[in-house]
Amino acid sequence: MPTASARENLAEHIAGEVVLSDDPGGTLRKWRTDFDVSQTELAERMDVSSSVVSDYESGRRASPGIAVVRRIVAALLDIDEDRGGQRIRQYERVLSAGFDEQVVLDLREYDARTDLGVFYEAVDATELVGGDRDRVSGHTVIDSIQAITRLSSDQFYQLYGQSTSRVLTFTGVSRGESPLVALRVINPTPNAVLLHGIDEDDLWDHAPDLAAIDGYSLAVCDTPLEEFLGDLREFP
Repeated sequence: MPTASARENLAEHIAGEVVLSDDPGGTLRKWRTDFDVSQTELAERMDVSSSVVSDYESGRRASPGIAVVRRIVAALLDIDEDRGGQRIRQYERVLSAGFDEQVVLDLREYDARTDLGVFYEAVDATELVGGDRDRVSGHTVIDSIQAITRLSSDQFYQLYGQSTSRVLTFTGVSRGESPLVALRVINPTPNAVLLHGIDEDDLWDHAPDLAAIDGYSLAVCDTPLEEFLGDLREFP
C-alpha cells in the first residue's frame, strides 16, 4: 500500500488544484476520470446521489467549498487504496524522481525485466526499428510539450538520463523530430522510444535512421491518451 505521506501530499495537491481552478467542476471531473472512477462509484462512496457529483462537475451547483472538495478527494483516494493504491503510488514515484506530474505522466519500475514485444503488444504499439536490447525494466511517459516549456535544460537531460533501461514514451508529438534529436546527446540511450499520438505515416523521415544509429527500438502508438495510460496501469 502507498505511504500515508504520499496520500496526504496527493490530497493536498488535488484539493489545491480544484480550489484555485477557474473551472473547479471540470478539474474535479479530470481527477475523477484520471482515477478511473465513475460518477456512480464516487457518489456511493460519498453517500450522495450521482446527480450531486454530476451537478458539481457540470457547474449546475455552485462551486464546492473546501470541505466538499476534501470529501470528494478523500473518496477518490479511498477507492484507489481499495484497488491497491496504484494511482497514489504513481504520484509518489513521479515526485520522488523530482518532476512534476504534468510533465511526467507515468513512471514505473517493473518487478522483473520484461520482453519489449510483450510491452508493445499490451499498449497496441507498432515497432518500426528493432533495437540492440529487447528487454526493459520500466517505463517513463513524458508530455513532450510540458517538458519543453517547463523544464530547464538540466532537468530535461536529467529526465532523459534516468530512463535508459526503460521505454521512454513521448506524448503530444507531431512528428517526433524534437525528442529524437535531443536524445542524440544522451549516453547511454534508452532501450526503447515510443512516440505516442502518431502513426507511421506521420513520423519524421529521419527518425528510423536515428534509432538505428543509436541502437534503440523505435515504436509508435495512436491509442487515445487516457486509454494508453490505463493500459500502462494494468501492465505487466
